[in-house]
Amino acid sequence: MIGLGAMGLGMARNLAKAGYLTAVYNRTAAKTAEFKVAACQSPEALAAEVDIVLICVSADQDVLNIVEAIALTINPGSIVVDLSTVSSATAKKAAACLAEKQVAFLDAPVSGGVEGAKNGTLVMMAGGDAGALEKARPVLEAMAARIIHMGAIGSGQAAKAVNQVMCAGINQAVTEALAFAQAQGLAMDKVIDVISGGAAGNWFLHHRGLTMTQGTFAPGFKLALHHKDLKICQEIAAQAGVSIPLTAMTVADYEWLMAEGYGDEDISALYRLKTHTHL
Repeated sequence: MIGLGAMGLGMARNLAKAGYLTAVYNRTAAKTAEFKVAACQSPEALAAEVDIVLICVSADQDVLNIVEAIALTINPGSIVVDLSTVSSATAKKAAACLAEKQVAFLDAPVSGGVEGAKNGTLVMMAGGDAGALEKARPVLEAMAARIIHMGAIGSGQAAKAVNQVMCAGINQAVTEALAFAQAQGLAMDKVIDVISGGAAGNWFLHHRGLTMTQGTFAPGFKLALHHKDLKICQEIAAQAGVSIPLTAMTVADYEWLMAEGYGDEDISALYRLKTHTHL
């Protein structure tokens, strides 16, 4: 496993529990201490020792830098699985780089937040060779409850972009509705309880409703990272000639919140803007 951030750490723990984890690399070496496996000093060193490399980092350039590094030492016939959220174009570049080394690449972004990573209940959207996915599947099943093969390289990231656009709209709807409820003086715990059980119920309301209305925004999914993802979605939409106005609204709202210093909070910090509290 390369990358032990909020998501990667939970995934690595589940891999270790299942007996699959043999080596880790993280830029901040202290995070590797809990694992009783090889703590490698570089991605190149890690790639030389394993036959499946899992990557979970924040940005497109990070993925490309790591892929270029591991391509120097990785063994032919290995599989590289990128669990990060990046563009389809980045996935294709990474795949092309590794194909020269006879190494298969899967773009396999996930959904389910920090809770899903911790509990091994992530949903994984995979693009790439179906045979490579089947070889890697036992390892991936230690981290994900559902693994769906979406198609060719880049299709996993394309599906994740759909997920991120939908998350933007859900965030807007839930935070606006709960601010509306608060303005009417309703008991927020009861509102969340009753609506969660009806047609408007959803994961975000169930998992973030109470915390946001209590002014707690510990990150399950950092606002600044969702902003980064939505900028990728806007680029895809522009290329496809598709209008995604809710995404544009969310990007603008996030930029305001980031300027106020809330970028490292959960995306439910959008509630701050809807209620004009704690600003």
